[in-house]
Amino acid sequence: MRTRTYIFSLLAGASLLSCNKFLDVAPEDAVSDENSPVIIDKASAETAVRGLYRAVSADGYYGTTFQAIGYLSGDNIQWTGSQSIIQQFISHNVRADNASIANAWSAIYVAINRANHIIAKVPNVTDPLLTGALKNQFTGEGYFVRALAYFDLARTWGGVQITLTPTVTAGDKYNIRRSTLAQTYAQVLSDLVAADSLLPATTNRYRATRKTVWALRARYHLYQEQWAAAEDYAGRVIADSANYKLVQPYSAFFANGAVATSESVFELPYSTTYPNTHRNSWQPPANNGTRQWAPNDAFIALVNDPAVGGNRSALVARTSAGLWYGNLYYRPNPATDPSYVIRIAEEYLIRAEARAHLGNLSGALSDLNAVRSRAGLAPSEATTADDILLAIENERRLEFAFEPHRWFDLLRTKRAATVLGLTNSDRYVMPIPAAEILNDASLEQNHGY
Repeated sequence: MRTRTYIFSLLAGASLLSCNKFLDVAPEDAVSDENSPVIIDKASAETAVRGLYRAVSADGYYGTTFQAIGYLSGDNIQWTGSQSIIQQFISHNVRADNASIANAWSAIYVAINRANHIIAKVPNVTDPLLTGALKNQFTGEGYFVRALAYFDLARTWGGVQITLTPTVTAGDKYNIRRSTLAQTYAQVLSDLVAADSLLPATTNRYRATRKTVWALRARYHLYQEQWAAAEDYAGRVIADSANYKLVQPYSAFFANGAVATSESVFELPYSTTYPNTHRNSWQPPANNGTRQWAPNDAFIALVNDPAVGGNRSALVARTSAGLWYGNLYYRPNPATDPSYVIRIAEEYLIRAEARAHLGNLSGALSDLNAVRSRAGLAPSEATTADDILLAIENERRLEFAFEPHRWFDLLRTKRAATVLGLTNSDRYVMPIPAAEILNDASLEQNHGY
């Protein structure tokens, strides 16, 4: 296995906002931001786990930047600002010196490093208050977050450097070459299996449980085109209808201050002292935002078409001056909107896609139509497997328009050339950040950058 270097100077610069926000959290939510946290008892282990989830919710990861890569690179969003680094995603001409790429890369590796500390240290703690069950839970959460992080790295950059031990100094992991894409995905599965064996089979929408692992495994197997496994794991989550269900109407999982609804399998909470910076980029100046990105004309037409968007038109709104904007992140002063990592709607559409590939067309339509019905739409008229797969693709485009799916969906289904006109396959992965290449001579840049 290969390892990954932490560029602390970059974290101090490009991620300064994240660090400042992190250090300003309320005392009851306070977590250590040390790169080598001390984990010696139950209290310090709990602090480390809080820090683990803070890393996932950081501005550079699911707070804003990583999510933005997933939807800006698709075909739903337009850039309305002046910074060319964002337009690079929309025009599919991302440069290696793009600050957003560097920020996301670093933020994801911070999450990995925190997971590594927990995995390495928690099992060895001697404290009667830290029971065996708690050790398993905390360690399992470390494995889950590490799996999610490597999954996101793999689908964004391809094969990456893999580190399974804690990093303390910037030079600890230099001179280690990148793993292949297959090896990186193999690590994801290994960590998911480990997490499954350790986590409780409870329901928690803010922290990983065995059910959260099943949901991510469904996504993993979908990307691997392992249809039977994707159907199995998505079905396990869907079967728990007492805890996970499609809420109606579509906006019910986010509108009117909603949090942790039965729609969410895994979402990230924010607070008055730890706000979600995503809102600022979506809301217009009239709502004290910048509207740096906004739904494009094609998406506005689709989502406002009652026969296509249905009640998902709640995703967009328009100012009195006629400016359309995205409304998934809307809560003002402070912005406490959750970030949505896994929703039950995704599990339905994963199973629908898997069933279509397996020849179970009636089952695929049943799952697809469950999502359509929640959106106030009539059942799909698709009949052939190809038509059903295209209908699922179109449904995912609208259902997850402002979540990090569209770009990755078009890549994994090999539809980016047809839909986006992007025929240069070098652009199907992002460039390794230039600063990383400069600091580690063993780190190879992706082809074409």
